[in-house]
Amino acid sequence: MVFNRMDRKQQVLQKLRETDSYLSGQQLCEALGISRTAVWKIVGRLKQEGYPIEAVTNKGYRLLSVEGRDLFNQEELERTMNTAWAGKPLLYKEETGSTNTDLFRLSDEGAARGTIEVTSKQTAGKGRRGRTWISPPDVNVYMSILLRPAIRPDTAPMLTLVMALAVYEACEELYRESDQELRFGIKWPNDIVVSAGGGPYRKICGILTEMRLEEMEIRDIVIGIGLNVNQTEFPEEIRETAGSLSLALGHPVNRAELTAAVWRHFEEVYKTYLETQSLEPLRERYECGLVNRGRKVRVLDPAEPFEGTAMGITSSGELIVRTEDGSADRFVGTGEVSVRGVMGYV
Repeated sequence: MVFNRMDRKQQVLQKLRETDSYLSGQQLCEALGISRTAVWKIVGRLKQEGYPIEAVTNKGYRLLSVEGRDLFNQEELERTMNTAWAGKPLLYKEETGSTNTDLFRLSDEGAARGTIEVTSKQTAGKGRRGRTWISPPDVNVYMSILLRPAIRPDTAPMLTLVMALAVYEACEELYRESDQELRFGIKWPNDIVVSAGGGPYRKICGILTEMRLEEMEIRDIVIGIGLNVNQTEFPEEIRETAGSLSLALGHPVNRAELTAAVWRHFEEVYKTYLETQSLEPLRERYECGLVNRGRKVRVLDPAEPFEGTAMGITSSGELIVRTEDGSADRFVGTGEVSVRGVMGYV
């Protein structure tokens, strides 16, 4: 599969980034081999996308500072990504049905391992256990990665925890030292949560891992992420448990910067996991973020609901729960089981 090289809009933006002074329309025409009308139209499109481009008669065009702006498109994502293989290639869509579904289709067409699709709006996003992932436009990040790991199928569920650790550590890196009193965490197995100012934890990220098999071997795996970034309003049914980074921080977040940080951390965590096909080398790091640890939890097992204290995870990602009756610890797999705090969401 061959993807398009840098398009004209990206080329114009790159030229503007490369100079602090003005570039005339004629200079851009000659450098890129396009007409002045084409340059004018491209600059207009860039302005519509939020780029602060100053146009002065007899001088030309100049790109002003973009600091503090949430510019989220193909150009910004490619500029901020600093990874070895994740996101090579990276595909951005303003809107799609489901990034997971798109990547499985691209995989069938020969897309490379590490292909990432990112969008601002999903119309058919998926959550765990068949739930719909609510996806308002232009405020959040929805993205998926295509993988073809040489691992046993029974170890694949651990990849969900691998991704959760990557997102958690990316948030810690970017926002932990903010002016707000923030606490990030992982609600087992794969929800990323945040508490601001000592308040309750609220979910800001969900993760869905899907796998296809061929003759009992892994054909491909797609991991999808939905990140609540600059969303400020939520439907009534999730208002008590959902949050966003911007609400926690008190200001808008640069989505391209966050996207790049997530995949940078994922590469490192994924590499460590692949070395052993186990979470043992990552367990201490995961448990540092595990907000359930040491807390009373209710395990909503359809066969036998029970309560106990979450102690940590096993090397395969199961939640270790110490029951109140003093019997042997229980090991809870992801599957169809849900875990909630006895007094609330966490």
